[in-house]
Amino acid sequence: MNAIVARILDWLGFGSHAAHHHGDHGPHGHSHGVIDATIATTDRGIWAIKWSFVILAITAALQMVVVALSGSVALLADTIHNIGDATTAIPLWIAFVLARRKPSRIFTYGLGRVEDLAGIIIVLIILFSAVVAAYQAIDRLINPQAVTHLGWLTAAGIVGFLGNEAVAVFRIRVGREINSAALIADGYHARTDGLTSLAVVIGAIGVWFGFSLADPIVGLLITIAIFGIVWQSARSVLTRMLDGIEPGVIDEIRHAAEHVPGARIVDAKARWIGHRLHADIAIAADETLPLSAANKIAAALKDELSQHMPALAEANVRFSTERGENGHPHEHTHDHGHMH
Repeated sequence: MNAIVARILDWLGFGSHAAHHHGDHGPHGHSHGVIDATIATTDRGIWAIKWSFVILAITAALQMVVVALSGSVALLADTIHNIGDATTAIPLWIAFVLARRKPSRIFTYGLGRVEDLAGIIIVLIILFSAVVAAYQAIDRLINPQAVTHLGWLTAAGIVGFLGNEAVAVFRIRVGREINSAALIADGYHARTDGLTSLAVVIGAIGVWFGFSLADPIVGLLITIAIFGIVWQSARSVLTRMLDGIEPGVIDEIRHAAEHVPGARIVDAKARWIGHRLHADIAIAADETLPLSAANKIAAALKDELSQHMPALAEANVRFSTERGENGHPHEHTHDHGHMH
């Protein structure tokens, strides 16, 4: 039973799997492969955004026709949310396009963080759709209206679920491939919207059995579900904006270092810039080693990191005489560069 509950939570984006996406891990906790170039991952993201926008636009258009025929406030709330979900593709597309620009003298790390800004805009769009849906549902509770064309209403709810689930699978899969928190959050948003479309079907069944308030009540439940995804998405995006990372990232760095003789990590830091990971690593220095040997250790560590962490765009490895992580390391003046 616990396994089933865990799978359901993960499907909704609240499980442990949804929280850790720093790489495609195999049975031993890591994978070996070639690092994707930034331009390749952004192209992949733009491709996913375009097709998900087309699917949601068609879904919303079909639902709007049924809203006009049936007068269902639950379906109206769901359609508004679908339109908002399609709209979120615009800031994401802009972010991926800007992320392809090369670093400049002003933006020395490039414009990868625009993706985080797009994530905030997405959260605000979802929040706006929740407020609109809540207003419509409360108004219909106070001023009840007849709901007609229940067969078409049921069909529209099923179409909404299928369209949103297709987009959710699409966005989450590509988001995990390119390590985009914004795209993954948007995918779970679409999945929740698909479930609210099924709720519209439940409302139609309630009206069919003579419970006229079933439609606005379901509309209100949809609103609560939307607020839930607002919280989940905001937490994910804000964590990245504040340079937060998944705990498994540092564990993966240490695991990579275990494969390199002489690379004992003193301190390790990492942060996401867009959907690319940047790491800063200090390893213990053996002052008896010649510079050439130290450079070989640093190069071996960077190579091992690239094999373990496909999302890694850059790793800066330096040497330190500090023996522990809690003090202030005394670094050697030799900077062993970064890895692309």
